[in-house]
Amino acid sequence: MSRVKRGTTHVAKRKRLLKQVKGYKWGRKNLIKQAKEARVKAGQHAYVDRKKKKRTSRALWQIKIGAFARERGISYSRFINLLKINKVDLDRKVLADLAVNNKKVLDKIVKEVSK
Repeated sequence: MSRVKRGTTHVAKRKRLLKQVKGYKWGRKNLIKQAKEARVKAGQHAYVDRKKKKRTSRALWQIKIGAFARERGISYSRFINLLKINKVDLDRKVLADLAVNNKKVLDKIVKEVSK
């Protein structure tokens, strides 16, 4: 029986790992054990922050819509309630975009639902 020499595989695996942690600080960019740990932690943070991104986006949309509504003398919650009562099916992402880029259209919507 002959032994398995895995030099090329082993080197390729380390090289791939170090490529993934390029730009990290201190030993995390060039020491194998620290690089492995750093990659795992980075993956965990990436996963959590993908979820956080959705929360922060929605919060930002609510702030934009709220600011627009306040300029028109109506609260955010009252505005959203009027939209629901009048069966206006626009989500917060679209409403926030209208509040920033197309105020005239949103003004018409406010007048329509305020009747």
